[in-house]
Amino acid sequence: MRYEMMFPYQIRKAIRENWPVIFPIGVLEYHGEHTVLGLDTLVITKALEILEKEFDFIILPTFFYGSASYVVEPPEQNGSIHIDSNVLHLFAQQLFRGLLRVGFRNIHCLIWHQTENFIAGMPTDLAFKLAARQILFEYLEAERGEGWWGDNSMKNYYIDHEKGKNPFNWIQIHPLLNIQEHPEISIDHAGKMETSLMLAFSEDCVQMDKISENKWYSETAKHADIEHGNIVKEAILNNVRTLLKENSQ
Repeated sequence: MRYEMMFPYQIRKAIRENWPVIFPIGVLEYHGEHTVLGLDTLVITKALEILEKEFDFIILPTFFYGSASYVVEPPEQNGSIHIDSNVLHLFAQQLFRGLLRVGFRNIHCLIWHQTENFIAGMPTDLAFKLAARQILFEYLEAERGEGWWGDNSMKNYYIDHEKGKNPFNWIQIHPLLNIQEHPEISIDHAGKMETSLMLAFSEDCVQMDKISENKWYSETAKHADIEHGNIVKEAILNNVRTLLKENSQ
């Protein structure tokens, strides 16, 4: 369900049944002349459009304004919009604080942009990861008081942690796809893989006749096809399906 289209009684039902709450985080970034600026965000929203027919979960309004950076091309007449990660961090704090106050305890952020370095982290995901931890510590201390973790009532913390019953999991940040688990998929930027993926999700977002071989990162895009895109698409859908199954009632 789309959060902005829900009635209060539906929100209460979702809280009571602990539905997953999904926040799509993306960027507006130059992806060559042949693909749209929102590619990194649209692959998330298009996947969720498919999966919302299969599961009960909430989709928060999509966030397009991550830290795109200008490492690919300068923004002038190319379209990239970069928001500094310090600003993202402050926004994320406010968002997570608000979601916890509403009553959600099953919040998941999905990111595609720069997630080949997800373990080490990149500016967008690091901003949201830090904010999540800070707000959870803040909320738990306000709710339970100082020393809450050391209280004897928490003696099963490590056992519960292994079972996934951990308040620090109330907010989690995930890559849309863990590339390390899929050696058959070669990561790129606006090359064969991403262009194929965009073709598979939305052909209108690709113009193959605009492909330029003047840039190393997009020269393989000429080999893009829907068949390859569907392989990546299905891997993404299965990854998010697993996430939703593990976090649904």
